[in-house]
Amino acid sequence: MKRILILTVSLMGLTASAQKTMTPEMLWNLGRVSTLGITKDSKSIVYKVSVPNMAENKSDSKFYTIPVTGGNATEVNEYKELLKDKNLSPDGTLLLTSKEIKVDKVNGVDFYPELDKSTAQVYNGLDYRHWDTWNDGTHNHVGYTPAGKEEPFTDVMPGEPFDSPQKPFGGDEDFTWSPDGKSIIYVSKKLAGTKYATSTNTDLYQYDLASKKTTNLTPNNPGYDMAPAYSPQGDLTWLQMKHDGYEADKNDIIVRHKGVDLNLTAGWDGTVDAFTWSADGKKVYFLAPVDGTKQLFEVNFPGVTKIAVTVKQVTKGDWDINTIVGFSGNNVIVERVDMNHATEIYCYDLKKASWKQLTTVNDAVFKNIALSKTERRYVTTTDGKKMLVWVVLPPNFDPKKKYPTLLYCQGGPQSALSQFYSFRWNFQVMAAQGYIVVAPNRRGMPGHGVEWNEAISKDWGGQVMDDYLSAIDDVAKEPYVDQKRLGAVGASYGGYSVFYLAGIHNKRFKTFISHCGVFNLQSMYGTTEEVFFTNWDAGGAYWEHDNAVAQKTYREFNPANMVAKWDTPIMIIQGGKDFRVPIGQGQEAFQAAQLRGIQSRFVLFPDENHWVVKPQNGLVWQREFFKWLSETL
Repeated sequence: MKRILILTVSLMGLTASAQKTMTPEMLWNLGRVSTLGITKDSKSIVYKVSVPNMAENKSDSKFYTIPVTGGNATEVNEYKELLKDKNLSPDGTLLLTSKEIKVDKVNGVDFYPELDKSTAQVYNGLDYRHWDTWNDGTHNHVGYTPAGKEEPFTDVMPGEPFDSPQKPFGGDEDFTWSPDGKSIIYVSKKLAGTKYATSTNTDLYQYDLASKKTTNLTPNNPGYDMAPAYSPQGDLTWLQMKHDGYEADKNDIIVRHKGVDLNLTAGWDGTVDAFTWSADGKKVYFLAPVDGTKQLFEVNFPGVTKIAVTVKQVTKGDWDINTIVGFSGNNVIVERVDMNHATEIYCYDLKKASWKQLTTVNDAVFKNIALSKTERRYVTTTDGKKMLVWVVLPPNFDPKKKYPTLLYCQGGPQSALSQFYSFRWNFQVMAAQGYIVVAPNRRGMPGHGVEWNEAISKDWGGQVMDDYLSAIDDVAKEPYVDQKRLGAVGASYGGYSVFYLAGIHNKRFKTFISHCGVFNLQSMYGTTEEVFFTNWDAGGAYWEHDNAVAQKTYREFNPANMVAKWDTPIMIIQGGKDFRVPIGQGQEAFQAAQLRGIQSRFVLFPDENHWVVKPQNGLVWQREFFKWLSETL
């Protein structure tokens, strides 16, 4: 009996050690699931699965339905007729839509028609380029057409040099019908040129179809007003940030009820990602980051009564809920993800507090590979705070071995470091290649209270850097961490963090990787397109010599000022069409490293922006990432 047990255990060990682990190639073959909605009869979910096509360097998509109660998926060719169209007017006669309209003269031919081969562009203010696109004088305009037709298009913003949906990421969440169908509510930042680039003041506007008059519904709020929707009782509801220029401000749910604006989340110490009303109009469900995850919350709606407003966290667990698809009875349909699994669709029973996985697009892959182990670790910071640190261990982890370890620096700088599943910064793939990943929820992360979230603004190189070092120093005490093989990696603000750490790390790290990172705060201020961001986070312009906050930022927190202390190999990755952190940032950093004789590499993606989205480029990114680590770590 003993011999049989020993043999069984040995075979189990052999099976485990032989099990596959995730590779970049496998990652880029996963199906990417996104929901389109619940069918009109409330019986099924419509969703899309996109799979990268390496040969064609694009993605191929298929559409499916699956019962809300679970079951087999059915491929469909036409899906739009299955879904209720929020853009169809209540009486079914008009369809809300948007179109790019040429408004401004920008191109040489606009000014000099006879010079039709000119490539000149003429600008009289900022906002001349945004994200990855040059302003060509066109603007997104909301309008409507007869249902089922593309023309005539009635523009509700005729001649206005403003956008709705907002560029570059806005969609039809930026506009909606009023319940009676007599007016249209839309989001727009009605500022142009330099004023547009220095402000976040979007407002909600109401266009009356009969009078063709437009009214600003939120003139007194200087920050973002977004995502208009109506409650089942007809109360206008939206998301609002209070401060102009602060893109990561606390995001609250506002309900306009009987002429009074009620802030349902004012007393709650968090920030809202997205919301939806319950069918009976008694609650608002919303998504928000909390303690290194993204969860479903609810808040009751008391109207103008004296009943207290109470926010309640509905779901708990080490996962992210990224989308509320809709409701089916007591069930809420959501998209869910974690560090070991790409997005799938789930059903959560609100009464039983139980989960049911509906789609299984990538289950066969994940069932046949060894998964990483993600651990919560709480580290005491230099100022005595408790900080969550995600530690991701390699598959088949052996605590008796020593592993090279990567400090992951999150971007944003105020984006949640949660249970996300990225197709670039993928912790599962990193761990599967034999690296421990240390991912601290440092200052600036939402999900740990508003004060923690706000602490990074105007302090980019301050306490947050101590947070990084506290995290890696704490984990490095473990016997399974190879202290001689530590690396630091990150993108955007995370790339800035890498550049900054390169000047202060005191030989902790053996290698660095920075993707689209801010290197020189002065040239960043002079070339980035959303100036409101640098104004807020830096505290002002570099030429404001009487501005003590700004001067400290440009003097003490500028990685370019610390290059003399660089002594460690560094790889710099840059998108050529990144106008948020423009190409010069990567070029300056690479040139500095090269001229100082530091082992360095510059990986340029000329046709990518702040991200890498083309399949072949994505795979090159992964291969260069791990090649550099194998060479230097």
